[in-house]
Amino acid sequence: MGEYRYTLAKFLKDWALIIGMIVGASLYLLYHAIPALHPAGPALERIVKEVQPALLFVMLFLSFCKIEPQQMRPHKWMIWLLLIQAGLFLGLSLLLYFRPDIPLRYGLEAAMLCFICPTATACAVVTGKLGGNMAGVVTYTVLINLVVALLVPLMVPLIHPMEGRSFSEAFVRILAKVFPLLILPCLTAWLVRYLLPKFHAWLLHYTDLSFYVWAVSLTLAILMSTRAIVQNESGALVLLETALASLLACVLQFWAGRRIGRRYKCPISAGQALGQKNTVFGIWMGYTFLTPVVSVAGGFYTIWHNVFNTWQLYRKRKADEAARSGK
Repeated sequence: MGEYRYTLAKFLKDWALIIGMIVGASLYLLYHAIPALHPAGPALERIVKEVQPALLFVMLFLSFCKIEPQQMRPHKWMIWLLLIQAGLFLGLSLLLYFRPDIPLRYGLEAAMLCFICPTATACAVVTGKLGGNMAGVVTYTVLINLVVALLVPLMVPLIHPMEGRSFSEAFVRILAKVFPLLILPCLTAWLVRYLLPKFHAWLLHYTDLSFYVWAVSLTLAILMSTRAIVQNESGALVLLETALASLLACVLQFWAGRRIGRRYKCPISAGQALGQKNTVFGIWMGYTFLTPVVSVAGGFYTIWHNVFNTWQLYRKRKADEAARSGK
């Protein structure tokens, strides 16, 4: 029985991305195909929109509980990465503000979303497996979360004004949603570490819990993205535009991160910090604040960065095997 549970847990971990995407898409398609369920749609949508931020908070809180604050040290490469993410996001935001009727608007919004999306909390794990500096990635994750919490409320109201609300009202409203999701989990985790050490130690016994919370969050995020696709009236070209924009954003960020990292002898850490994203947050931000169909960019980006990470891990494993056999 124990071996069966271990095998099942390993299977779920290895295939969580695919399972979450299939389940999320299937749930919405099943709902869409059964008219008797449609009256429950508004209530179900409200539930998802309330549950998703709570899951994101729990996921980040549990991840930050594993972080030792004394390990966090800023490095020069982090400044460049912050400038790239903030600069690209601000540039695209201003372009969309001054040219709201610009061609390829969906693609530009998708790219904007992919550029500002913060680093994934799981990035440190992948960085460690690739031989990079995990502490550096963790530090950057906290820094970019802070930047995102400030820039998103500042720029999103310019691109998508909230009906009946002034800029300042929209700024406060979005800040109230984004700031608790990105900053409070970190502060809460560190308060628990120092004020409730026994509870903190108990949480560390359940290191896999954040993974399962992520899996549920991903499923709900893909469900909402599927809803945006089905209800999209702009056609297949918009989806293609969004997919290509997210792919280009992924390639650019991994390339730029590794290139900057080479200057400071940390290409793996910088590449992963800039390229590997918290796509669940990106999807949530897309359907909450931007054009709903743009949230699909987060789903596409999930595929692109996981494919690249799989390839990197494969190369690292082969290199390690070759090194061992050479001995």
